[in-house]
Amino acid sequence: MSQALLTVIGEDRPGIVAAVTQALYTADCAIGDASMMRLGGYFTIMQVIEYSRDFGAVEAALDPAVKRLSLRVHLDPISSVAAQEDVANVRVTVYGADHSGIVASVTEALAKIGFNIIDLESEKSGNPERPIYVMIIQGSAPQGLEQVRQILEPLKAEQGVEISVHAIDTALL
Repeated sequence: MSQALLTVIGEDRPGIVAAVTQALYTADCAIGDASMMRLGGYFTIMQVIEYSRDFGAVEAALDPAVKRLSLRVHLDPISSVAAQEDVANVRVTVYGADHSGIVASVTEALAKIGFNIIDLESEKSGNPERPIYVMIIQGSAPQGLEQVRQILEPLKAEQGVEISVHAIDTALL
């Protein structure tokens, strides 16, 4: 089996996931790690797929759905993805008045302590007069929960945000 990284972007509408997954199924592909979500008015799919046919057959199977739904697709062959040993053991939640620099400052601080981000989701909510930015990060903290809290503490005042750090019970995953 060969592997590829598939990314799909299109204006959000019903049927995108069904069309793409059905096309992959007809091409004898298996879906591995995947993230599918609406971002703004667009729907995005990112997934690792395994395929047994040639790469061109996968592209050809996707083509009708891509044309019908006006999707943009990027398909890259990748080397076999090794089993991930990193398990998310920490969840960081950040929220506050929306402004530039929140994501950059938080992720830079986390990188300094070797925190590996496994998942990051963010959303701008509230109303146009008072937008609120919410970000949830899950990852692994090799030096433990307390180090994550310490490195993020100064950002609360610097960025004017609330930050909470919680352990994730990996036994439940």
